[in-house]
Amino acid sequence: MRRSTIRVSLVWWKDQGDAVITGEGTRLGVAAARRLAELDRPEIGPGLTEAEFDRVEREFGFRFADDHRAFLSVGLPLNGPVAEGQAGERPWPDWRDGDRDELREHLDWPVDCLLWDVRHGHWRESWGERPEDTEAAVAAARLCLAEAPRMTPVYAHRFLPAGAGTCGHPVLSMRGGDIIYCGVDLLDYVNQEFAEPRPDRPAGWPPHLTVPFWSDYLRPRYRS
Repeated sequence: MRRSTIRVSLVWWKDQGDAVITGEGTRLGVAAARRLAELDRPEIGPGLTEAEFDRVEREFGFRFADDHRAFLSVGLPLNGPVAEGQAGERPWPDWRDGDRDELREHLDWPVDCLLWDVRHGHWRESWGERPEDTEAAVAAARLCLAEAPRMTPVYAHRFLPAGAGTCGHPVLSMRGGDIIYCGVDLLDYVNQEFAEPRPDRPAGWPPHLTVPFWSDYLRPRYRS
């Protein structure tokens, strides 16, 4: 039933044409959702409604990027039985019915992982002199990280920047200070993550740096 729901939703979006699919972010998000449905990987439920988007964004204090929002409005990927090679038990954020503490932890992953690195010696010169006490260093770094761009989870530790009115950012795999590109944009990411065999990298790889602060941690070979 849920698979048919996403197909009906995609047909509806297609039939509306430019009357509904306006703006690059919307087109990109709808294309990514359509591609994920074609690959028939996760179960996909009905897309988030405007009321559900409003509730999530108010509760967690961020705004989805336009392509991410369009992607989730077409269909919400669901977590099923753990499959071989799957990244964790519940890699897809369940913005509708998921445990709120679990969602908050998922949102906090980039910062919390980098704070783990700080606890084990990492420090940025831009943060000033590192306190000698480890807990004081972590607290100081947390204050600095409050100014870093907010990231929103797409799948497991793959993230897009938050921000209404933005779109087309590369999807990043984020594990503390170890960050790599997973796709030049959301559509390419879906192909790179879920298509088998994995397609060749598109033209323009690696992408241009688009996210302040976090892009500093990209592995050197991913810098354009």
